[in-house]
Amino acid sequence: MKNVKAIGLLMLASVIGLGAAVYAAGWVSQQGSIASNKVVVAASDIELGSKINAQMLSIIDWPSGSVPAGAFKELKDLQDRVVRVGVLRGEAILDGKLAPVGTQGGLSAVIAEGKRAMTVRVNDVVGVAGFALPGNYVDVMVNAQQDKNKGEEGKQISKTVLEHVLVLAVAQEAGRDDTKPKVVSAVTLELTLEDSEKLDLARSVGTLSLVLRNQVDKNTVATAGITKNQLFGERAEPEALPVKVAVAKPRVARSKPMVASASQCVEVVQNGSRTLNCF
Repeated sequence: MKNVKAIGLLMLASVIGLGAAVYAAGWVSQQGSIASNKVVVAASDIELGSKINAQMLSIIDWPSGSVPAGAFKELKDLQDRVVRVGVLRGEAILDGKLAPVGTQGGLSAVIAEGKRAMTVRVNDVVGVAGFALPGNYVDVMVNAQQDKNKGEEGKQISKTVLEHVLVLAVAQEAGRDDTKPKVVSAVTLELTLEDSEKLDLARSVGTLSLVLRNQVDKNTVATAGITKNQLFGERAEPEALPVKVAVAKPRVARSKPMVASASQCVEVVQNGSRTLNCF
């Protein structure tokens, strides 16, 4: 009786094992039959502004249903193309990450259409202690002396002249992968042509400062700037009002009634009577 139960258990285990093997074989064959396409990916990390060559690329199988838009199938299509953003190893090379055909490598390939690159001299304070790195956004502030008015001394003022400016490069480095602060002597900013003119004038009339801002914060705030009097809470001296000079009206001489005095009276004697006539 015990042998019969043991044989039954062995047979049941064999059936279950056989079913699992059949299922596994079917799953493997199904996975092998999934359609795939060839996609070009980066064989190593590629820095922005770099010109692509064959040694930087490789081709792998990519499931057909998930091939990203703009992907390339052949290496020859990417020869001498320039990347506008950094590409990591194993990442698909997409057309949207490349500069237009014929673009030469370097920082010029990274500048957006309609923008300009302008470099300003900075120090450890102006450069936000080296935390203004490529890919960050900054505001530009200028401290300058206002023009003098007639009879008045020019006021010292600090004012934000540019907001949400992209840092393209620090010194001669444009890589955006490093997060460590770098104290450098120059920072290159991406500006419109109008903002380039503002920055050029600002650095000639005063001292510049970079103000690091949140990368996702695109709000602009219009300010009137602040002067030294406003900073220390001093009241501005009231302007002197013009003094009105009153013109004296000419006095009209009024004739006073003449009062008869004793020297103007004459005593008249007539017919034994005396009268006093005054005039």
